[in-house]
Amino acid sequence: MEKSDGLKEDGSPMIAARERGPGPGRYGLPSTCGAHKHDMTKHMKPSYSFGNRLENSMFGKDISPGPAHFINPTITRVGKDGTPAYSILGRQKDPNTFVTPSPYAYSPEKVHPQGERHAPVYSMGARTRFRKRDQSPASNSYTLPKLIGPKVPNKKSAASHSMTGRPKVGGYLEDLSKTPGPGSHNAVHPDVTKNKKPLYSMLGRNNMPGDGTKKPGPGAHSPEKVTVNKRKYPSFSLGIKHSEFVCPLIIDVTD
Repeated sequence: MEKSDGLKEDGSPMIAARERGPGPGRYGLPSTCGAHKHDMTKHMKPSYSFGNRLENSMFGKDISPGPAHFINPTITRVGKDGTPAYSILGRQKDPNTFVTPSPYAYSPEKVHPQGERHAPVYSMGARTRFRKRDQSPASNSYTLPKLIGPKVPNKKSAASHSMTGRPKVGGYLEDLSKTPGPGSHNAVHPDVTKNKKPLYSMLGRNNMPGDGTKKPGPGAHSPEKVTVNKRKYPSFSLGIKHSEFVCPLIIDVTD
């Protein structure tokens, strides 16, 4: 702590060279940009702000088209432009031009020679409908009775047998005389009917008893510091760092 009389708290004088002033960043000058907290010593230009969009007012709502609105260039303030406009189209085909067929367009093999007799030609037509008086059914309209099973109308059937489920009467669950087999019983332990042998168990490994205190090692001793019964060698220490503001001692040497 420093006092107002130029002395420190311990009574030593203060060094003026250590008292340094603040840098340029310590000063906060008012801004010269914008209208808020502008520097009053500087000239301020006019500033404008954007208003809010009016939603529920029919007087303040902007209904004009935006910049992207397309205006037809042929419409002027006096009407439609009467300058003729031309476009480039493709070449039209002449409807009166006769297209000569190529040699592949003819089929001379299909032309019968004149004066020659034609061979008979036949074609396959669709199936005609039956006449109303033709009432004879087809062969697949008849259905013969089955000859497999017990119900045959006019044939002798062989004996048929069916398989039924297992009856409960006289079964294993009802017949109490059916005893279980030898594998259903548990064997009697020999210790029940005979002399029981001695039993032993295995314990965990036990540690040997001993002293568990920590002993110092060779590096824990400092024999070089013993000065009671040994000669002490000279020792030196480093001094403090002197102030950079202390003037050096200058002595005039006389011859």
